[in-house]
Amino acid sequence: MAGAVSAVDQPLKIITGADDFGASLKDAMVSHLRSLGIDVEDTGVSSYYSAGSEVGRRVSASSSSEVRGLVCCGTGVGVAMFANKFPGVYAATCLSVEDAVNARSISNCNVLALSGIKTSPETAVKIFDAWIKTPFKSPCPASGSEPWSSDISSFLDNSLSEMVEIGKSTTGDSTTKKIDETTASCAICCLAKNREFTPVDIMPGGSMKIVRETPTSAIVRFKAGSVEPAHHHTFGHDLVVIKGKKSVWNLSKKERADLIVGDYLFTPAGDVHRVKYHEDTEFFITWDGHWDIFLDEDLETAEKAIEEEA
Repeated sequence: MAGAVSAVDQPLKIITGADDFGASLKDAMVSHLRSLGIDVEDTGVSSYYSAGSEVGRRVSASSSSEVRGLVCCGTGVGVAMFANKFPGVYAATCLSVEDAVNARSISNCNVLALSGIKTSPETAVKIFDAWIKTPFKSPCPASGSEPWSSDISSFLDNSLSEMVEIGKSTTGDSTTKKIDETTASCAICCLAKNREFTPVDIMPGGSMKIVRETPTSAIVRFKAGSVEPAHHHTFGHDLVVIKGKKSVWNLSKKERADLIVGDYLFTPAGDVHRVKYHEDTEFFITWDGHWDIFLDEDLETAEKAIEEEA
């Protein structure tokens, strides 16, 4: 990959980290960055939430705008969420060059999050190249590749001083309300706070709150004892359990996965799978496109199959 990206004009330090699903891509990127003469501080491999938060913490603590971060996990979503828990960190999941240019131009993104599952090292280099060389407020796909208008440019200038204050400690402010410690500790849980969940009619015991329409991301809840009959989707999906315990049978591959808090699972497009919830369970799920669902059996058949296996 050396030579795919031209030398960066300014000295930079990149702090990197990944989970198991992003480790290979992270290692490839670390080698590439060092080949460009960029100073790399590699935090290694851990859970996606630990990797994201550690890189975010170090970038936040740095006094230099030249220090940025690069994080990788299966989807690039989880690490970005936890990096963003720290003041002055603007992490963005970028699956394309266009994403990277927009993130730098609009939000002054200083932590690049990549998908170890969907992004090849060659594509990651192109994304990084665009990200590292795009200045704040520069023309981007969102601006029609034209300079921003004066009013939007002024807004973006003002946003820098306002964004950096978000997340800073408000200790000493007597009017500050206490936040539930359990909820505050999880960036994914914060997405569900104060949101209304809609029942999933064809899946008794289930409810969901759409976070993003397309590609669809959602927080999903199921009551203990609930069963999802065998079904499949047009698009593959990734999920992370944030509460409870569930078992997933991938009938297409004849595999079973028992998941608890913090576990991750990817189900390819079209794979038929059945699910049993052993406890009240909540998880974050993201599809590769707009979500849909097609049942392959009824509830009675599913419950009988699970009972026979037990």
